[in-house]
Amino acid sequence: MTPTLLTDVTFKDKVKSGIVLVDFWAPWCGPCRSMAPAFAQAASELEPGVRLAKVNTESEQQLAARFNIRSIPTLAIFKGGREIARQSGAVDSATLKRWVQTHR
Repeated sequence: MTPTLLTDVTFKDKVKSGIVLVDFWAPWCGPCRSMAPAFAQAASELEPGVRLAKVNTESEQQLAARFNIRSIPTLAIFKGGREIARQSGAVDSATLKRWVQTHR
């Protein structure tokens, strides 16, 4: 499975049920680009129990501002539409999966 791309319009509907891990990133961000394969790998291993999604902070600036994203990449876990955990910085797939498992 590939992570879903979220926009300001689609965000609320996509995170309102279940557990969703969101990667706030930007195309010009080196650490974001280097983490992208690990995020995609995690998606293939965590879904469907945990859905993975991405928000391009460059094109979705209002959405990034709403969640007070100050550094990228920032990972946030949403459960039932509410943010329950946040972590900044690039991580590998194994670290990402362990972090998500602690917040399920």
